[in-house]
Amino acid sequence: MELLPEEVRKSLPPLYAQEGVPDHIVHVKFFTPDANWTWYATEGSAEEDDFIFFGYVIGLENEWGQFSLNELRSIRGPLGCPIERDLYLTPGPISEVLRREGHEP
Repeated sequence: MELLPEEVRKSLPPLYAQEGVPDHIVHVKFFTPDANWTWYATEGSAEEDDFIFFGYVIGLENEWGQFSLNELRSIRGPLGCPIERDLYLTPGPISEVLRREGHEP
C-alpha cells in the first residue's frame, strides 16, 4: 500500500499552517493493523528525502507531535505487519474524528 499518494500529499496543509487553530483538521490516518498505534496527520511538508507530518499520535501516550514518512515505512507491528493508511477516513476536525473512532479527544 502506498502510504502517501500524490493526491493525499497535495491535500495536506504545510507544517505550521494550522498553528493557533484550536481544532486541527485531520487529513490522513495511519495505523498498525496488529497493534494499537494510530497517527492522525493534520499537516505535512517535504524535507530533503523525507516527508514530515504533524499530528496526533495514539500509542504508549496520546500526544501531538511530528513523525516522518520514512519512520512510518520502517515500523512493523508485533506480527510483522507494516503501517497502513485508512482508505475510508473522512477528513474533519480532530475532536470529531476521535469521537467517531471511539477515542477521547
